[in-house]
Amino acid sequence: MSQPKFHLHCTRCGWQEPYQQPRDVCPQCQHDWLNTRYDYPAVRQRWEQQLAQRPFDMWRYHDLLPLCDDCHRLSMGEGGTPLYPTTNLSMMLNRPHIYVKDERQNPTSSFKDRQASLAISVMREQGITEAVVASTGNVAISYSAYSTRAGIKLWTFLTSAVPAAKMREVALYGSEVIKVTATYDETKKVAINFAKRRGLLYDRGLKSIAARESMKTLAFEVAEQLTALLGPDESGRWRAPDWYFQAVSGGLGPVGVWQGFEELLEMGLISHLPKLACIQAEGCAPMVHSFRAGLAVAEPVLVPNTRIATVATGDPGAAYTFLRQVILEHGGTFEMVSDQEAFQAMHVLAKMDGISMEPAAAIAFAGLFNLTARGVVQPQDVVVINCSGHTFPVEKFLLGDEYARSVEVADAGGAETPPPEEGLLASLERLDRQVRRVAIIEDNPEAARLLRRVLQAHGEYQIDEAYDGEAGLELVRQSPPDLILLDLMMPKMDGFTFIEALKADERLSSIPVVVITAQELTAHERQRLNGHVRGLLQKGTFLSTDLLDDIQELLK
Repeated sequence: MSQPKFHLHCTRCGWQEPYQQPRDVCPQCQHDWLNTRYDYPAVRQRWEQQLAQRPFDMWRYHDLLPLCDDCHRLSMGEGGTPLYPTTNLSMMLNRPHIYVKDERQNPTSSFKDRQASLAISVMREQGITEAVVASTGNVAISYSAYSTRAGIKLWTFLTSAVPAAKMREVALYGSEVIKVTATYDETKKVAINFAKRRGLLYDRGLKSIAARESMKTLAFEVAEQLTALLGPDESGRWRAPDWYFQAVSGGLGPVGVWQGFEELLEMGLISHLPKLACIQAEGCAPMVHSFRAGLAVAEPVLVPNTRIATVATGDPGAAYTFLRQVILEHGGTFEMVSDQEAFQAMHVLAKMDGISMEPAAAIAFAGLFNLTARGVVQPQDVVVINCSGHTFPVEKFLLGDEYARSVEVADAGGAETPPPEEGLLASLERLDRQVRRVAIIEDNPEAARLLRRVLQAHGEYQIDEAYDGEAGLELVRQSPPDLILLDLMMPKMDGFTFIEALKADERLSSIPVVVITAQELTAHERQRLNGHVRGLLQKGTFLSTDLLDDIQELLK
């Protein structure tokens, strides 16, 4: 028999054995959470010799995945997803190192494809032909896609709160869809009982070694990608982020990611571990409430109250206990956000950085907004956020019914019907009716671009720009705007002098001014502005919606 690839290990009693057969529980103490141990020095040596030549996907790290024979590997190109900086969001929050781990690029648009790829591969290796899974949507979709390729019949038990579009996608793959009119936790119990009666494998999620270890690959990729983007850390090793953000339901994702970073640290490839930010929906936040109450075991939420069904896990069980210990020992936090904050975050990311995601992922970004506003995330921190899923079917919560306007081209057949060109021009004129003029006077082109994008994304404005105070004053004199967005620190003429010149001109003195500045103003400087400006915003402390609210109020 060949040398076992890894050992099974029980963290409760210390039992350990070379892997020979699947086990759900420790044979000594019956603990149902078993970990793996690999030959880490040997893996590091192989990675140093071979990793650069391997394809950049999840299976690049197969040395640390619990599949014994690669012939059973089932892959559709999962993993290897992009890591890229946000542009406008980073400037808006004054946090230059915010990076999106774009898990939307996986085969079914979800980071759960990593889990499905490894879990279904292990099922193949074990000769499984029929299995059961409980899900709030994305796991069922991922497992259905991969089980179809593996020839495994899949029974999916979904809570009735799962959007119908996701249920149809599961059915499209040929899986059996069982809709349970109950909470997700009760749905899991139904699925477990069904699997026992049929003698089928029930995917244990967090307690499954394969499911949990698949998420390690996120940590491995992030460390490699940050190193490529920012260079090695001060010690010459791979670069770990200071914060890893993820929306949390059952907790499998951050548990697995943390284990990945721990393995990188053990191999000496990184020099520090990140802080975890586990963000939950306010209407189903058992981890947050239990952590704040000082509880070592999560107190379940019996009746979730959130429209974001994919995160409505009322009882996180052992995941909370694990993550709580990690956060107490290494820093980080549990945070909750409202559904509305999540929907707003979707709006901000889509309109400001072109990133469209489902609300479950937007929960993590909403958490970042809150923690940044409170100063928990510092300006110099390197932040990575897991971004997964697509926007359907929640557009109605964001856009309402009036998200599009019609342009009608008249039929030119009748004698009294205007020519097509006239009808089209009339329709286009209706689109231009409420355009207002705004002048942006800002010496930083990146900041000016951000302000322009805020305006473009939220309304119809004619936008003029100038990049120093003198040019700005000339611009305003030639084409008086309805509103001025003004920086204070500019060449040739600063913002204070600009305002004094503006107010001295009777024709221009009534134009409202909103000052947007990066500096902390002294009491004297605030006094100079007092009574002369209609708003004052600190760069890096406001979202686009805050600025928009001020603009809309002034232009009423």
